[in-house]
Amino acid sequence: MQTEDFYPTPSPPARRRIRLRPLPVDKPWINVLLFFLTIASTWITVGMWYSIAVITILLAHEMGHYLMCRRYKIAATLPFFIPFPYINPFGTMGAMIQMRGPIPNKKALFDVGAAGPLAGFIVTIPVIYFGVSLSDITPTSDLSEGMNIVLGESLIYKLISCLAIGPVAKENDVLLHPMAYAGWVGLFVTSLNLLPVGQLDGGHIFYSLFGRRGFRYMPLFIVALAGLTAIYSGWALLFVLLLLGRKHPPPLDDVTPLDRKRKFLAVIMFIIFVTCFTPIPFKF
Repeated sequence: MQTEDFYPTPSPPARRRIRLRPLPVDKPWINVLLFFLTIASTWITVGMWYSIAVITILLAHEMGHYLMCRRYKIAATLPFFIPFPYINPFGTMGAMIQMRGPIPNKKALFDVGAAGPLAGFIVTIPVIYFGVSLSDITPTSDLSEGMNIVLGESLIYKLISCLAIGPVAKENDVLLHPMAYAGWVGLFVTSLNLLPVGQLDGGHIFYSLFGRRGFRYMPLFIVALAGLTAIYSGWALLFVLLLLGRKHPPPLDDVTPLDRKRKFLAVIMFIIFVTCFTPIPFKF
């Protein structure tokens, strides 16, 4: 009789997962407290006019998402504002809501994703116009030799600035009014959120258009963002986040396509993204 030694197949090691606690939905005092703390942090960072304008833009953006969630009966938190004074040039890390329920279909996914940046963009346009109108045009030679931050200008910002104050001579520079700076931040936030990756607003829109087959285009986005990072190192963190969060959870109905009206609006959102985007946001 011949026997064989039995060696049990080792089971694969268990995955270690980090489970993040969901944001609270039953403690609105936290939302109110963070809202006023963010007003304070933006106020002390840049000033009153900046604070009022940028808070209005962020609130419009997040309420666009929240109200669309209410329309489709998707459980979601109230907006959580993130105060961040002094250390960064914005005085805040923005705001966010957290969806706590499933998204029923691609139409709802598109509407939730597009409502935020569209609402924020609409509010941002007059903020830029009136802010630039209040800005000072100064000869470049009169500027101090200290540290000056030059903001990159997107296409839409250049257009609105030209409408507000006309062309500026090469020997002059524009010292932005705090409201104009808030408008610039509004465009910057809009363009970041419309990047067609992960669970950003642009990722929602992109998935609602192309579904799972859209993942085949992800290498193109990675290469494009890597190229931007080579030009401007400030995109490095966003590049890392893209690598970590490439997937998008599907809605319950992942088959029914978008209607023609929403496809047309998707083209509009793409134009907004292109005209708001600034490859090199800051020059020191």
